[in-house]
Amino acid sequence: MTTYALVHGSGDGGWAWHLVQRALHERGHEAVAPDLPTDRDDATWDDCVDAVAEAVASVGDASDVVVVGHSAGGFVAPLVADRLGARLTVYVAGMVPTPGESAGEWFDAVGWDAALVDPDPARAFYADVPPALAAQAIAHERPTSARLGEEPWPRATLPSTSARYVVTTCDRFLPESVQRRVALERLGIDRPDEIAAGHCPHLGRPEELAGLLARFVRTESPG
Repeated sequence: MTTYALVHGSGDGGWAWHLVQRALHERGHEAVAPDLPTDRDDATWDDCVDAVAEAVASVGDASDVVVVGHSAGGFVAPLVADRLGARLTVYVAGMVPTPGESAGEWFDAVGWDAALVDPDPARAFYADVPPALAAQAIAHERPTSARLGEEPWPRATLPSTSARYVVTTCDRFLPESVQRRVALERLGIDRPDEIAAGHCPHLGRPEELAGLLARFVRTESPG
């Protein structure tokens, strides 16, 4: 049994992963999706890692861990993977950091402004999410402290953990072209995995995403 540590992005909470959690449980795996302390003005990257590590520890024997980071959760996921000795880090439409880069600086560094598809937040995030579920997601939104947007990513390098990148090909917030560039330039992945979904596949395509995550543990590490 694999334990999946599901890391939410900016403005989200662990609730955003509930459909993927259920689908992974149905496939015989464990999955945790804690709220990161991103709503605290004094929160640090270490505090975020602590929240995920504590959630993983709560399931008992978690010797086989896969860390999944969505969007800005990509800044936290590799730190968690390093702390827990995870077998794999998965970035889902993920913001992969470079040493010393802040989350706020990331967007300019990857050319996000020039590639943005849709500036309207509701359409950008939830275009392919059922309306009732999108309304729930909006109701569950949580603030993100300015400090975490400005604090440099703390490691000197990305950890050596194997990595996968899942490109959301219908994404109106983080365009496919940007995701592919990030996967190649920051992870060396020239053929990332794909899912035909918008920016929130954990809500728009949860069964498909869970199936992809489960398949990763049955295959070799990516080349």
